[in-house]
Amino acid sequence: MCRNIVPLHNFTPPATDAECHDAALQFVRKVVGTTKPSRANQEVFDRAVAEISASVRDLLEDLVTSAPPKVREEEAAKRQARSAERYEAIRVFQEQKRAARAAG
Repeated sequence: MCRNIVPLHNFTPPATDAECHDAALQFVRKVVGTTKPSRANQEVFDRAVAEISASVRDLLEDLVTSAPPKVREEEAAKRQARSAERYEAIRVFQEQKRAARAAG
């Protein structure tokens, strides 16, 4: 779940409210251990997401850096490349495991 949370600081254009909400939602889902709360917990779940989203927005607005802003498209391409690498490594490992089982 948390792999979906991406850095939001120091980008041009700045992070949107929707991105802050999505990061807060993923965080709450991870903490709670479920992607969808029960009806009895929906209000508490939504309130937590809203509060964390507001905190994330405040944090991003108050952070200071001397580093040049990052370009969203470049960072997204880097994330996709890392993901492709990770999944290729998993695929190769699984193939080797199957081959070892077949040989043994």
